[in-house]
Amino acid sequence: MGAVLKIERLSKSFLLHQQAGARIPVFDGLTAEVEAGEAVAVTGPSGRGKSSLLKLVYGTYRANAGAIRVLSGSAWTDVVTALPREVIELRRDVIGYVTQFLRVIPRVPAEMVVAEPMIDRGAAPEAALARARMLLDRLNIPERLWHLSPMTFSGGEQQRVNIACGFAAHFPILLLDEPTASLDTENRNRVLELIAEARGAGSAILAVFHDETERHRACSRSIRLD
Repeated sequence: MGAVLKIERLSKSFLLHQQAGARIPVFDGLTAEVEAGEAVAVTGPSGRGKSSLLKLVYGTYRANAGAIRVLSGSAWTDVVTALPREVIELRRDVIGYVTQFLRVIPRVPAEMVVAEPMIDRGAAPEAALARARMLLDRLNIPERLWHLSPMTFSGGEQQRVNIACGFAAHFPILLLDEPTASLDTENRNRVLELIAEARGAGSAILAVFHDETERHRACSRSIRLD
Protein backbone atom coordinates (compact mmCIF):
# COMPACT_ATOMS: atom_id res chain seq x y z
CA MET A 1 0.00 0.00 0.00
CA GLY A 2 2.98 2.30 0.45
CA ALA A 3 4.66 3.97 3.39
CA VAL A 4 2.68 6.50 5.46
CA LEU A 5 5.35 6.95 8.16
CA LYS A 6 9.02 7.54 7.35
CA ILE A 7 11.65 7.87 10.08
CA GLU A 8 14.88 9.24 8.63
CA ARG A 9 18.26 9.42 10.42
CA LEU A 10 16.51 10.13 13.71
CA SER A 11 18.63 10.99 16.74
CA LYS A 12 17.56 11.61 20.31
CA SER A 13 19.35 12.11 23.61
CA PHE A 14 18.26 13.46 26.98
CA LEU A 15 20.19 16.18 28.81
CA LEU A 16 20.05 15.79 32.61
CA HIS A 17 20.47 19.31 33.95
CA GLN A 18 20.35 18.13 37.57
CA GLN A 19 23.04 15.53 36.94
CA ALA A 20 25.91 17.84 35.99
CA GLY A 21 24.62 18.12 32.43
CA ALA A 22 24.99 14.41 31.69
CA ARG A 23 23.72 13.47 28.25
CA ILE A 24 21.94 10.10 27.84
CA PRO A 25 21.84 8.89 24.22
CA VAL A 26 18.73 7.00 23.12
CA PHE A 27 19.41 6.34 19.44
CA ASP A 28 21.41 7.90 16.65
CA GLY A 29 20.61 7.74 12.94
CA LEU A 30 17.50 5.53 13.21
CA THR A 31 15.80 4.97 9.85
CA ALA A 32 12.59 2.99 9.29
CA GLU A 33 9.29 3.00 7.39
CA VAL A 34 5.81 1.73 8.18
CA GLU A 35 3.33 1.02 5.41
CA ALA A 36 -0.44 1.31 5.48
CA GLY A 37 -2.00 -1.93 6.71
CA GLU A 38 1.06 -3.30 8.49
CA ALA A 39 1.93 -3.52 12.17
CA VAL A 40 5.57 -3.11 13.16
CA ALA A 41 6.83 -3.93 16.65
CA VAL A 42 9.50 -1.83 18.34
CA THR A 43 11.73 -4.22 20.29
CA GLY A 44 14.90 -4.04 22.35
CA PRO A 45 16.14 -4.17 25.93
CA SER A 46 14.24 -2.41 28.68
CA GLY A 47 15.11 1.29 28.83
CA ARG A 48 16.38 1.36 25.25
CA GLY A 49 13.88 3.98 24.06
CA LYS A 50 10.91 2.03 22.69
CA SER A 51 8.28 4.24 24.31
CA SER A 52 10.43 7.30 23.55
CA LEU A 53 10.24 6.49 19.85
CA LEU A 54 6.44 6.49 19.98
CA LYS A 55 6.49 9.82 21.83
CA LEU A 56 8.76 11.27 19.17
CA VAL A 57 6.38 10.19 16.41
CA TYR A 58 3.46 11.69 18.36
CA GLY A 59 5.34 14.94 18.89
CA THR A 60 5.52 14.68 22.69
CA TYR A 61 9.33 14.60 22.51
CA ARG A 62 11.39 16.63 20.06
CA ALA A 63 14.21 14.91 18.19
CA ASN A 64 17.75 16.29 18.18
CA ALA A 65 18.18 15.53 14.49
CA GLY A 66 16.54 13.71 11.60
CA ALA A 67 12.97 13.65 10.35
CA ILE A 68 9.68 11.90 11.10
CA ARG A 69 7.55 12.27 7.99
CA VAL A 70 3.84 11.54 8.24
CA LEU A 71 1.53 11.30 5.23
CA SER A 72 -1.51 13.53 5.82
CA GLY A 73 -3.84 13.33 2.87
CA SER A 74 -1.54 13.78 -0.11
CA ALA A 75 1.12 15.81 1.70
CA TRP A 76 3.99 14.89 4.00
CA THR A 77 4.50 16.66 7.33
CA ASP A 78 7.72 16.42 9.33
CA VAL A 79 6.76 16.07 12.99
CA VAL A 80 10.26 17.19 14.04
CA THR A 81 9.89 20.64 12.48
CA ALA A 82 6.09 20.98 12.57
CA LEU A 83 4.45 23.93 14.30
CA PRO A 84 2.40 23.16 17.43
CA ARG A 85 -0.89 23.69 15.58
CA GLU A 86 0.25 21.25 12.89
CA VAL A 87 1.05 18.63 15.52
CA ILE A 88 -2.41 19.12 17.05
CA GLU A 89 -4.00 18.63 13.63
CA LEU A 90 -2.00 15.45 13.06
CA ARG A 91 -3.12 14.09 16.44
CA ARG A 92 -6.74 14.83 15.61
CA ASP A 93 -6.78 13.43 12.08
CA VAL A 94 -3.78 11.18 11.44
CA ILE A 95 -1.96 9.80 14.50
CA GLY A 96 -3.74 7.88 17.24
CA TYR A 97 -1.90 6.93 20.41
CA VAL A 98 -2.80 4.34 23.04
CA THR A 99 -0.58 5.00 26.05
CA GLN A 100 -0.20 2.91 29.19
CA PHE A 101 -2.10 5.47 31.27
CA LEU A 102 -5.52 7.07 30.94
CA ARG A 103 -5.63 10.87 31.21
CA VAL A 104 -9.11 12.36 31.13
CA ILE A 105 -11.06 15.35 32.40
CA PRO A 106 -12.73 14.46 35.72
CA ARG A 107 -16.51 13.86 35.78
CA VAL A 108 -16.76 13.16 32.03
CA PRO A 109 -18.63 9.84 31.51
CA ALA A 110 -16.65 6.95 30.04
CA GLU A 111 -18.89 6.73 26.97
CA MET A 112 -18.24 10.42 26.19
CA VAL A 113 -14.49 9.96 26.73
CA VAL A 114 -14.52 7.30 24.01
CA ALA A 115 -16.91 9.21 21.72
CA GLU A 116 -14.91 12.44 21.86
CA PRO A 117 -12.23 11.52 19.25
CA MET A 118 -15.00 10.77 16.74
CA ILE A 119 -16.99 13.94 17.54
CA ASP A 120 -13.80 16.02 17.20
CA ARG A 121 -13.52 14.71 13.64
CA GLY A 122 -17.08 15.63 12.73
CA ALA A 123 -19.06 12.49 13.59
CA ALA A 124 -22.66 12.92 14.72
CA PRO A 125 -22.83 12.65 18.53
CA GLU A 126 -25.37 9.81 18.51
CA ALA A 127 -23.34 7.78 16.03
CA ALA A 128 -20.18 8.41 18.03
CA LEU A 129 -21.91 7.34 21.26
CA ALA A 130 -23.23 4.19 19.60
CA ARG A 131 -19.75 3.14 18.54
CA ALA A 132 -18.32 4.11 21.93
CA ARG A 133 -20.84 1.88 23.69
CA MET A 134 -20.10 -0.97 21.29
CA LEU A 135 -16.38 -0.75 22.05
CA LEU A 136 -16.92 -0.52 25.81
CA ASP A 137 -19.15 -3.57 25.66
CA ARG A 138 -16.66 -5.43 23.50
CA LEU A 139 -13.91 -4.68 26.00
CA ASN A 140 -16.06 -5.94 28.87
CA ILE A 141 -16.76 -2.61 30.56
CA PRO A 142 -20.10 -3.15 32.36
CA GLU A 143 -22.95 -0.99 31.07
CA ARG A 144 -23.59 0.34 34.58
CA LEU A 145 -20.19 2.10 34.37
CA TRP A 146 -20.67 3.81 31.01
CA HIS A 147 -22.25 6.91 32.58
CA LEU A 148 -19.55 7.25 35.25
CA SER A 149 -16.16 8.92 35.06
CA PRO A 150 -13.36 6.41 34.34
CA MET A 151 -11.37 8.18 37.05
CA THR A 152 -13.33 5.97 39.46
CA PHE A 153 -12.52 2.72 37.58
CA SER A 154 -9.97 0.06 38.39
CA GLY A 155 -6.62 0.12 36.61
CA GLY A 156 -7.63 -2.61 34.17
CA GLU A 157 -10.93 -0.89 33.39
CA GLN A 158 -9.16 2.41 32.78
CA GLN A 159 -6.75 0.68 30.42
CA ARG A 160 -9.67 -0.75 28.43
CA VAL A 161 -11.32 2.67 28.21
CA ASN A 162 -8.00 4.01 26.95
CA ILE A 163 -7.88 1.29 24.29
CA ALA A 164 -11.46 2.03 23.25
CA CYS A 165 -10.49 5.71 22.76
CA GLY A 166 -7.57 4.74 20.55
CA PHE A 167 -9.65 2.50 18.30
CA ALA A 168 -12.83 4.61 18.26
CA ALA A 169 -11.93 6.65 15.18
CA HIS A 170 -9.91 5.45 12.21
CA PHE A 171 -6.36 6.77 12.32
CA PRO A 172 -4.01 6.25 9.35
CA ILE A 173 -1.18 5.83 11.91
CA LEU A 174 -1.72 4.17 15.28
CA LEU A 175 0.85 4.07 18.09
CA LEU A 176 0.38 1.39 20.75
CA ASP A 177 2.46 1.38 23.94
CA GLU A 178 1.96 -1.98 25.65
CA PRO A 179 -1.77 -2.11 24.84
CA THR A 180 -2.27 -5.54 26.46
CA ALA A 181 -0.39 -4.85 29.70
CA SER A 182 -2.38 -5.58 32.87
CA LEU A 183 -5.21 -7.26 30.95
CA ASP A 184 -6.57 -10.78 31.37
CA THR A 185 -6.45 -13.31 28.56
CA GLU A 186 -9.95 -12.61 27.23
CA ASN A 187 -9.40 -8.85 27.01
CA ARG A 188 -5.95 -9.31 25.52
CA ASN A 189 -7.56 -11.32 22.74
CA ARG A 190 -10.14 -8.56 22.22
CA VAL A 191 -7.34 -6.00 21.83
CA LEU A 192 -5.50 -8.21 19.35
CA GLU A 193 -8.72 -8.50 17.34
CA LEU A 194 -9.05 -4.70 17.27
CA ILE A 195 -5.46 -4.41 16.05
CA ALA A 196 -6.14 -6.88 13.23
CA GLU A 197 -9.27 -4.94 12.24
CA ALA A 198 -7.37 -1.64 12.23
CA ARG A 199 -4.74 -3.18 9.96
CA GLY A 200 -7.48 -4.44 7.68
CA ALA A 201 -8.86 -0.91 7.48
CA GLY A 202 -5.43 0.36 6.37
CA SER A 203 -3.91 1.71 9.58
CA ALA A 204 -0.13 1.65 9.89
CA ILE A 205 0.67 0.49 13.42
CA LEU A 206 3.84 1.01 15.44
CA ALA A 207 3.64 -0.94 18.69
CA VAL A 208 5.52 -1.94 21.82
CA PHE A 209 4.75 -5.41 23.21
CA HIS A 210 6.57 -7.12 26.05
CA ASP A 211 4.83 -10.44 25.46
CA GLU A 212 6.57 -12.16 22.55
CA THR A 213 3.59 -14.34 21.63
CA GLU A 214 1.24 -11.37 21.41
CA ARG A 215 3.84 -9.40 19.47
CA HIS A 216 4.04 -12.14 16.85
CA ARG A 217 0.25 -12.37 16.65
CA ALA A 218 -0.20 -8.64 16.15
CA CYS A 219 2.84 -7.60 14.11
CA SER A 220 4.31 -8.63 10.79
CA ARG A 221 7.89 -7.47 11.52
CA SER A 222 10.05 -5.65 14.06
CA ILE A 223 12.38 -2.67 14.48
CA ARG A 224 14.99 -3.55 17.09
CA LEU A 225 16.64 -0.78 19.10
CA ASP A 226 20.11 -2.05 20.04
